[in-house]
Amino acid sequence: MSSQVKTYHTAQEYLALERQSEYKSEYYNGEIFAMTGASRRHNLVAGNVFATLHAQLKSRPCEIYPSDMRVKVSPTVLYTYPDVVVVCGDPLFDDEQKDTLLNPTLLIEVLSKSTASYDRGEKFEHYRKLESLAEYLVIAQDKYHVEHYVRQPDNHWLLSETEELQETVHLSSIECDLALTDIYSKVEIDK
Repeated sequence: MSSQVKTYHTAQEYLALERQSEYKSEYYNGEIFAMTGASRRHNLVAGNVFATLHAQLKSRPCEIYPSDMRVKVSPTVLYTYPDVVVVCGDPLFDDEQKDTLLNPTLLIEVLSKSTASYDRGEKFEHYRKLESLAEYLVIAQDKYHVEHYVRQPDNHWLLSETEELQETVHLSSIECDLALTDIYSKVEIDK
């Protein structure tokens, strides 16, 4: 019987490999996890959200990034690529490369069948350790459904959900609104 030996890497080794790689990978606890490609619906939803928020943030002191901006959760040393990232105020980076953000204000994940449990559970546990994070949005791609988590003054998180296409989600940390009709524009949902 053969057993595979896991290879563990330091965060510095991961970053060196990642910066030369054609494909994105996440890093946690010494392990590197390859990311899979996104579906058409996933890309449409993420693109719609990015475009809608980008238009609203144009003249504000915030920056918005698509899924190529790596985020480091410093307390747990998770390196990950949220689908959309917003930072308000001065962005802080891990090093002079300025490709790993440390202080996101808002993180958005578009769910897939393979990542839904992780994005709502363990990944969100990591994200909650980011002191700068004020809001977290989780968006389904296979049905109209948005989960909106808002950090409260006591450091607890308040969840609100909507499945109504005529609804709008107000993102108070960046003073933007996301209408579900914009999120799901051109996205075919199987009934």
